Amino acid sequence: MSLSCFDLGERMLSVDEALDAILGFAAASPPAHETLPLAALRGRVLSEDVTSPVNVPQNTNAAMDGIALAWPVGQQDQEQGQRQGQGRGREQGQEHHPLELPEPWTLVGESLAGHGYRDKVPEHAAVSITTGAPMPPGTDTVIMSEQLEEAPPEAGRERVRVTRPETVRVGQHVRQAGEDVPRGTVALTAGTRLAAEHLGLLASLGIDRARVSRQLKVAIFSTGDEVTAPGEPLPMDGIFDANRFSLQGLLTALGVEVIDLGILADTSQGMVSALRDAAAAADMVITSGGVSVGQADWIKPALAETGELGFWRIAMRPGRPLAFGRLGSERVPFFGLPGNPVAVMVTFLQFVQPLIRRLQGEHAWQPLRLMARAEESLKSRSGRVDFLRGVYHADESGQLWVRSTGRQGSGILSSMVAANCLIEIAAPCAGIEAGETVTLQPFMHRG
Repeated sequence: MSLSCFDLGERMLSVDEALDAILGFAAASPPAHETLPLAALRGRVLSEDVTSPVNVPQNTNAAMDGIALAWPVGQQDQEQGQRQGQGRGREQGQEHHPLELPEPWTLVGESLAGHGYRDKVPEHAAVSITTGAPMPPGTDTVIMSEQLEEAPPEAGRERVRVTRPETVRVGQHVRQAGEDVPRGTVALTAGTRLAAEHLGLLASLGIDRARVSRQLKVAIFSTGDEVTAPGEPLPMDGIFDANRFSLQGLLTALGVEVIDLGILADTSQGMVSALRDAAAAADMVITSGGVSVGQADWIKPALAETGELGFWRIAMRPGRPLAFGRLGSERVPFFGLPGNPVAVMVTFLQFVQPLIRRLQGEHAWQPLRLMARAEESLKSRSGRVDFLRGVYHADESGQLWVRSTGRQGSGILSSMVAANCLIEIAAPCAGIEAGETVTLQPFMHRG
């Protein structure tokens, strides 16, 4: 039974056709939401815009340690203000004269971070100020400590002299209230995946919780009588199960809850039962192995009994046999990934990751693609997309270059360890010559 929204049958799909069909599923599946405290938000996706309730910074404040004062406006400042089309913090229409400095400056108090100076500072006077402290009334400029020298006190008050006054500009070393985030503006948009910098921004706004997409639950299991769990004795004809642990790492990096169902033997009824149970417990089900045309491949017939199959062949390498469908009355999305470990990771990155991000609310997400020159000739076959494991670097001029990691068999998992990107060779290409431009997808992080 084919999915009516796909209607793709047994046809070999292009990579773009398969991805469009998969993402089309997410359009009918809006994510559920929950509200979490700030400390629990890392890696989660905002489900609504966050508007700032305050100005950041709250007060106009000093960006340097030094003194705060009202710097006289001279001819140089007037000309600069006219060039910039704005005044320099004085009333419009005020007459400007050549710069005349009261020397030295008398200190009448201090403004500290958390303890501001509240009185208006008299003309020709100054206040000691620390970084982050509010600018006192009547001041508009900060002179940093390195540009000050002591002068003899007068009437019991300290005085300082400004060195190199010709370098001072009105408004220097001052951070305006709201210059980072003004009150009432959107600070973070829905669909943002929250990283450390986003948590810091939310905290700076005084926001201690946010509404995010509910954490997805993804069930995974491996198939095959030959597959053995790490730590168990390896049979003569067996292989250790690498795929489940690669998938766990990739899924954890996306902030999902992994339901590990272990290894299932190649039996039809066991597969049907496992798929039904997984669909009832999870928001997505992923298997590896058992989706080609081999005699012992049970996933496709089991899927036909428990759900509906959309497609299972894609014109790409590695990863041509990839089944996508839905399970049970819950219509849970299902991926039957290939059995070879490199193919599992490549197909996850190209198809599973985009759907997970879309279901989490990251509707604008796109994989990062860079252009680089090939250091060597790269083999491909026209009519399919080839994803080669590669290593890219920048030369002294900033030009990106990329080479393959060597042997590209889909069972050579060490080639993924050696790589920092996938080299994407488009279907029309029969290969890439050394020096030609090619597309690459950097590995942004490892799970």
